[in-house]
Formats: sequence, structure tokens, C-alpha cells
Amino acid sequence: MDPSDIILIVLAFAAGGLLKGAVGAGAPLLAVPLMALVGDLQFAVAVFVLPNIVPNVWQYWLYRSRISRPRFTTIFAVAGGVGAGLGTIALAGWNPDVLLLGVGLVLVAYILFRLFNPTWVLSNSMSRILALPAGLLAGALQGATGLSAPVSITFLGSLKLPRKEFMATISLFFLALGIVQLPAQFAYGIMTGERLLLSALSLVPLLLAMPVGNWIGQRLPRETFERIILGILGVLAIRLIYAALA
Repeated sequence: MDPSDIILIVLAFAAGGLLKGAVGAGAPLLAVPLMALVGDLQFAVAVFVLPNIVPNVWQYWLYRSRISRPRFTTIFAVAGGVGAGLGTIALAGWNPDVLLLGVGLVLVAYILFRLFNPTWVLSNSMSRILALPAGLLAGALQGATGLSAPVSITFLGSLKLPRKEFMATISLFFLALGIVQLPAQFAYGIMTGERLLLSALSLVPLLLAMPVGNWIGQRLPRETFERIILGILGVLAIRLIYAALA
């Protein structure tokens, strides 16, 4: 791996840390597509495993008392873990270009949904019904492409949870995903010693950038920040789709 690739990885995780610090979730949305441009999708998903576990341990522990619907939260997290296992099987066996194209299309779907349904709200009764399938689908996306946000964040965002309850719920979900992904990736040869080391080292720029993102998030209007992120994701989606088709 040459120095330019290492620099891009550092920037990818710093960008992910800014996003997570600002809104409490979504770090893979920036980090995974950028890393996929450096190596391949298996590399990107594997390197993000530890950054998907460690910060969420702290975030969940900090806000766990804010969870008002423990049954819903548990079902969503456990379903996500099952989905992550299934997604890892797809990551190990499917054509890399197909998965890369999938990441690009998932990003496009996420962008379009956020643009055309900014105020979508889901009722409590419907959220209980959808907790298992939404968690399963989001986990499968995370395992196969490293990106669950188009389902997980959109689904939880539609519930209009208070910020701290949202952060506790999404943190437990990501923890369940990471706990399943790590051994599953070792079993399928996706995770290697080098990738595990890079995953551990990537925690440094991620954790350093999170307080900066929190500072920005408190000062920048949320709508403005989200538009900037959607613009960046749009560029990444086009680049990934082009790379997969080319």
C-alpha cells in the first residue's frame, strides 16, 4: 500500500468521524465508499469493523438510560446482527463489481429518499411491526456493502426519536452488527491480520475527528450540513457506479 492510499484512508475515517460527531451516526457513509476506491469493497468493509464497534460501545453506554422502548431496540439490534451474518456471506462470494455497483445504487436510493421525503414519519405501531425486517435488511446491507444507513438511519429517523435516544438505539444496533461481522469475516477470509491492524489504527483519525464534528454540528444548521453531506455522497455514488461498470 503506497503513502497516497494511506493518506486517503486517514481522510476517509476523519470524514466519517466528522459526520458521526455531528449527527451521532453515519460514519460508514463517507468512509466506506472512499476506502472502496483505494482497494476493494472487502477491504473497505473489513477495515471499518473495529471503528463500527469501539465508538459505539462508549456512545451506547453514555446514553443507554435514554432508551424508552427496550423491546423494540433489542429486536432491531438482534435482527441486524443476523442480517450482518448473511451479508458477510454475500461479501465473501459475490462478484466484487456487483457489490461495488450495489454500494453506488444504495447511496443513490438514500440520497433520493432524503431529498423527496425529508419529513417522513412512522407511527409507533408500524415501527414495532417493521423493527425485525428493517433490522434484518439493514444488517444485510452492512455485512455486504458496509452501508446500512439507507435503511437503519432512515428507519430510525422516521420515528423522530429524541437525539440521545436515537444515538443509544443506533449504537446498540451497530454493536450487534460488529460483533457478528468480526468473527464471520475471519471465518470467510475477509478479515486478515493486516486489515485488523489497519482497522485498529483507523480509530485514531475517527475518534479525533468526532469532537470536531460535534462542534460543527452544534453551530451549523442541520439542514445545511445534511445538504453538504448529500452532495458529497452524490459524487461518491457516481464515482463508484462508474468504477463498477467500467
